[in-house]
Amino acid sequence: MVQTRSRVIVIGSGIAGLIAAVEASRNHSVILITKSNLAESNTHYAQGGIAAVVTDDDTVAEHVTDTLVAGAGLCWPEAVNVLCAEGPGRINDLVALGVEFDRQGETFARGLEAAHSHPRILHAGGDATGAGISNALVAAVRATSTEIYEHTFLVDIATEVDADGRKKVIGVHVFDTAGTRFIEADTVILASGGAGQLYRHTTNPAVTTGDGVAAALRAGAVLSDVEFYQFHPTALAVPGSFLISEAVRGEGAVLINAAGERFMKNLHPLAELAPRDIVARGIQAQMMAQGGQPVLLDATALGESFLSERFPSITAACRSYGLNWATAPIPVTPAAHYWMGGVATDSWGRTSIPGLYAVGEVACTGAHGANRLASNSLLESIVFSHRAVSHLGQPWPEDAPAARWGAQGPLLELELTDHLTADAPAATNDADAARRLATQVVDRVELQTMMWDNVGLARTRTELESTLEQIRGWRPADPAHRLFPDWEDANLLLLAQALTQSALARHESRGGHYRLDYPETSPALARPITIARKV
Repeated sequence: MVQTRSRVIVIGSGIAGLIAAVEASRNHSVILITKSNLAESNTHYAQGGIAAVVTDDDTVAEHVTDTLVAGAGLCWPEAVNVLCAEGPGRINDLVALGVEFDRQGETFARGLEAAHSHPRILHAGGDATGAGISNALVAAVRATSTEIYEHTFLVDIATEVDADGRKKVIGVHVFDTAGTRFIEADTVILASGGAGQLYRHTTNPAVTTGDGVAAALRAGAVLSDVEFYQFHPTALAVPGSFLISEAVRGEGAVLINAAGERFMKNLHPLAELAPRDIVARGIQAQMMAQGGQPVLLDATALGESFLSERFPSITAACRSYGLNWATAPIPVTPAAHYWMGGVATDSWGRTSIPGLYAVGEVACTGAHGANRLASNSLLESIVFSHRAVSHLGQPWPEDAPAARWGAQGPLLELELTDHLTADAPAATNDADAARRLATQVVDRVELQTMMWDNVGLARTRTELESTLEQIRGWRPADPAHRLFPDWEDANLLLLAQALTQSALARHESRGGHYRLDYPETSPALARPITIARKV
């Protein structure tokens, strides 16, 4: 049934936002807002590919099992089943939209990545999958009637209380060269990605400052699982942390320490293809044992011809740093890569605020649990973007998105202090002025360094509490004088507190959250931690 035509605002131009815009434009008036150019996103830089069951020797049930195992007991089974079952159909949609996946004859070429029981990773242009998908979808969006606002920053999500006393979305406040303005809408679809810029070392591009998650939190939406950040095991140990795809290890490359010894064989039966959190911590332990020096990824056995054809982008990146990975191992280190947590949603992308959807990395659907299975991220984006658009205009359930939480036990809701919110007002009296003199404007590099050191791969109560104390001594710049970077810094500061408070509250180690003072996994804590703004 065709829904009544309404105005839909999509925030973000990665795969989730582009798919949402293409699909929503069929029956609705769509505005797509992105703070950079249309093609700039995490999607564009994705190397490994997209996981889906596309052959008879693999099954959806096995993909589900692999996802649940990687998720370390925190996945929401309903979301996982949706992800894996609807994935093959969404791959066909991408092909119809012009994505050209690599093929072997008449079938898709498939790679193997960590924790997958079958080769099921589709790729394009060797290791340029993200660029191939992004380019095709950008062209598809430009062919629709979608209004595109580039270089436009999401400041806040606007809400009002309806006749039933329930908050609902009415539009967004944005900032561009003309200043701050309001754009009215019936629905807002957040697809603004993660927050890799919280950390000093990240594989993410500069635009990933968590703007959508922060705006949702300020608007009153509930977040979930924000303590779970995935650190990719293998980023090139050079400025910029260039990603070395997991597919390289899937093809046979191995990790060695300074003595030339493979160390992952002693840590997990799958060795280099163990879940990402295990490999990342294994690398960290080796680096600590050898004075902080990077470990080495040895792909020399694969041969120069194969590496150049299968991984042309990585080969070129290595050459740009004077490295020839066909003849010598290359230095690698973990780096922040993907946020499992985000704005809590149900299996249709609906958040706790009617009219506000979240899809892609900005969302927490529960499909990834505590540790995302490799190459499930692009899949989640296309599956849940389609589902969100299919429900536009339908009634909003009273309990969205609480079904997951209710099924897994009691909730722990944390509150945030208002002085760290990005819309904190400028000083208007002596008391306000005194409070601001007691704090300093946040410095992004200091924040990133502190988060890397204290809230990174390994955490302790002492370091987490120290981090919170420092965060409370910082404030965002006054809104009246902000440029894009100032808005970003305000968002990062807010999210740093949310992530750190949630990490402090989880007294166990699970997936991407590792506590040195609570090294074991507690079955009693196999439930989400939710967080909301103090009101």
